[in-house]
Amino acid sequence: MTRQTILEHASNLASRIGLEGLSIGRLAQDLNLSKSGLFAHFRSMEALQVKVLEHAAERFVAVVIKPALAAPRGEPRVRAVFERWRGWLKENDAHGGCFFVAAATELDDRPGPARDVLVRQQKDWLEVLANVARTAVNEGHFLKNVDPEQFAQELFGIMLAYHYTTRLLSDPKSEIRADSAFESLIARSRK
Repeated sequence: MTRQTILEHASNLASRIGLEGLSIGRLAQDLNLSKSGLFAHFRSMEALQVKVLEHAAERFVAVVIKPALAAPRGEPRVRAVFERWRGWLKENDAHGGCFFVAAATELDDRPGPARDVLVRQQKDWLEVLANVARTAVNEGHFLKNVDPEQFAQELFGIMLAYHYTTRLLSDPKSEIRADSAFESLIARSRK
């Protein structure tokens, strides 16, 4: 069994039971591997958690960031980011929701390497969002006075609310509300 397969299963499992819920024994049982064979891949639970975070980030880049950045610069790219990100949340609904939302809730006040990796990943994502907004300003699609970091913060908030109202509240209007909030953000930013 490949390391990739192990990490895919571990990230899906962690979305449902948390990174702290992962165990070498559980993964070995789920994947029909020996504990020693699985341990040889990662050496510690801490290393496994970090690798799971890195694996999830690689998948997020492949599914959301790279395709969205292929869209034309400016507002079309901002829209592509929103659509791809929302698609990520829908795609992961069956696996316990967004891995990063679950990990953030779990690790927000637990110092250590896994938290450090997650913090770096989330800061990098906010910077991607700010850069996409900055490009929309530079392309003349958004007003010159749009604060890219504020735009990123608000878009992040829209997506967190979407995740929360979809997963926890089962609000049938969550997607409509997210679309409305996004369109309001775009309208306020547009030149």
